[in-house]
Amino acid sequence: MQDKKKTDKEAKSGTTVNTNISDILKMQERFLIRIPARRNPKLKKIIDRVNADDELHTLWQVINNNAVKRLGMSDHGPVHVQIVTNIALKFLRLLADRGVQPTSIVDYNLAIEDAEVIVALAAVLHDMGMSIHRADHELYSLFLAAPKIKELLDGIYEVPMRTILISEILHTIIAHRSKGKPLTLEAGIVRVADALDMEEGRSRIPFQAGKINIHSVSAASIEKISIEKGEDKPIRIVVKMSNSAGIFQLDELLKNKLEGSGLEIYVDIDASIKGETEKKLIHTFRI
Repeated sequence: MQDKKKTDKEAKSGTTVNTNISDILKMQERFLIRIPARRNPKLKKIIDRVNADDELHTLWQVINNNAVKRLGMSDHGPVHVQIVTNIALKFLRLLADRGVQPTSIVDYNLAIEDAEVIVALAAVLHDMGMSIHRADHELYSLFLAAPKIKELLDGIYEVPMRTILISEILHTIIAHRSKGKPLTLEAGIVRVADALDMEEGRSRIPFQAGKINIHSVSAASIEKISIEKGEDKPIRIVVKMSNSAGIFQLDELLKNKLEGSGLEIYVDIDASIKGETEKKLIHTFRI
């Protein structure tokens, strides 16, 4: 009875009541998102805010609980976010170096630094909806991301510019879904960058969990992804495989994300099998 009175008193006074929370949701050692901000102080400030945001880091734990524990997928939390964000920024900068202008510059006369903010924040927030469900997670990401974008941009951009950026970032997020039909270069960049998080270490969870099918075997065949400055085209993607099954991953996942992205004319993909012999991934396969 005394405990109840104490709790009621604390509730009325606005003081915090200590409660036990699930170990899954306890703040783990924080994985900091690291990207090359270069000479972009706005981007640096925004990423600093991302790294200090308790809500985002808790959501990433919830996302990985759904993705890894419940669905047996690879991680969709901060590691995935960092990989996709770095690939997306590298794409944008390689294209800019060859004179390819982001759509936000063409349509709104923004600066390249603003286009980097669009690409980076969309990459950071694109899978927020996985905290709710895998199915239609891109749609759920929109209503979770919208207030967070506004919060992260507050004080950095005035309202008119911030409004444009919010719209562009949300478009970039929704366009990474299947048949997303990106309308901007920035959206196409994040769409393809998301598909390139497929190196061997990123695909082991479903494979080691016993999900032996063409998807898991092909994913485990991708050894290394490199993004390089191209010759004939601005971007060259080099894929090293341990097994020819990896071709399925490229044809089914990467090809689908690349087609309709707007990046087709700017990207060359070179894939090869590493070493003289293929690595044997499974000993016996039964249906």
